[in-house]
Amino acid sequence: MSQDMQLKAHLMRRAGFGSNRQQLEALAARDYEAIVEGLLDRKQPNSMAEALIRRYHPDQSAGFESGGAGSYWLYRLVSTDAPLKEKMTLFWHSVFATGYAKVTVGKVLNDQLKMFRKHGMGSFKTLLLEISRDPAMIIWLDNVDNHNGAINENYGRELLELFSLGVGNYSEEDIKECSRAFTGWTVANTEYTRQLAVRNSIWPYGKISWRYEFQGEDHDDGEKTFLGENGNFQGEDIVDIICRQPATARFIARHLYNFFVADEPPVPQWPYEPPSDPDAIETLVEAYFENNYDIRAMLRVLLNSNFFRSENCRYAKVKSPAEFVTGILRLTEEFDVPKREISERNAQMTYMGQQLLNPPSVEGWHQGVEWIDTGSLTERINFASQQLGDMQKPGVSAMIENIMIKGCGGIQDENLVNECLDQMGAIEAAPETKSVLVEFARKNKSSSPASEASDIEVRKQIADMLRLVACIPEFQRA
Repeated sequence: MSQDMQLKAHLMRRAGFGSNRQQLEALAARDYEAIVEGLLDRKQPNSMAEALIRRYHPDQSAGFESGGAGSYWLYRLVSTDAPLKEKMTLFWHSVFATGYAKVTVGKVLNDQLKMFRKHGMGSFKTLLLEISRDPAMIIWLDNVDNHNGAINENYGRELLELFSLGVGNYSEEDIKECSRAFTGWTVANTEYTRQLAVRNSIWPYGKISWRYEFQGEDHDDGEKTFLGENGNFQGEDIVDIICRQPATARFIARHLYNFFVADEPPVPQWPYEPPSDPDAIETLVEAYFENNYDIRAMLRVLLNSNFFRSENCRYAKVKSPAEFVTGILRLTEEFDVPKREISERNAQMTYMGQQLLNPPSVEGWHQGVEWIDTGSLTERINFASQQLGDMQKPGVSAMIENIMIKGCGGIQDENLVNECLDQMGAIEAAPETKSVLVEFARKNKSSSPASEASDIEVRKQIADMLRLVACIPEFQRA
């Protein structure tokens, strides 16, 4: 396996959800930088129309439960041909964590995801403005209760603490002044829709589609002092001041590093633990300011950087359940069209510790090794083994056929291991891992001579190896 192929496989695991051998071969003739530009492309994904998907699953946009909305998004993750755009949607969902537990309307959360797809790789300033106007966020962090003369600090506090500056870069007075600036930023007809919900009469027409509304009569238009600047600030002015801060650039840079490069401690520890690679953070900070807060420019610098391309970076991240499940389902090709079973797969992801559209708190999910405990690891291994051992799934059948053609089934134990690792995404297994796989291949071999082993026996042997590869540490990481 060439170094070039290993690097491209690394890129597709991090900037997407992984690729099989056939997909990687399609990239073989393209330069690494050209592949990065393709991932960053602004074109719209080629996907089935949303209205058609909902005909398969009308429950997935309903307002009464979270599972349907999450299953709908999982299908988008699995089927997209613009993996970086969808992965950035997952990134921002974790940063601007907004949950069904309080919003209680799946469609409103899906509308927020649409906003992330549209603005998540553009200007951070635009994104901050859009999230401040987003109905799901307004409900989630109580800005509906933020009034002139009676401020609610919840959104102002989290905007500074978890969405932009980070702890230690603002004062309590800044929180108050920020909250004053966002008075009047609310959702239209909140009292009416609350009564509809209480009366359980959102159906058949509701499926609530809340919309942002600025109520000028409820806005505090007095002078404010924020981060050392004075003025009759509106919410837009606050966002503009935030985006100019070096602390904001460092905060977003560390988030991107944590998500794409290597696992960092949880956000609450950042004020006390420096980044593992300060030079990398400063490189991303420079890209932030040199490109007018453009996230796409920061990603271009990150994905082309030496610190991202380094061999030390590979397998340095534990896959989140969403990344893990999505990557496996893209390998198995089970969902070429929407199917009811996607809801079952979404439930299985929840058992691993991540319920899409319902993060545990405004902090989002803690990443890295915190994804792994005895229960969640068992769920991950069982899921991977079940899915990649199912020879009826198109992607699994295709991988087995590719290995059969190369004559590796039941012949050379090490060749079988290498081919399975290769077919599942050019995986680089550590020597100790590979030795265990080779030993399993030797013991699992049919008792019949290779020349007499039946086609079914050989295929089962390959499927068993694919199942085992799905359980190795390298496959659990990206």
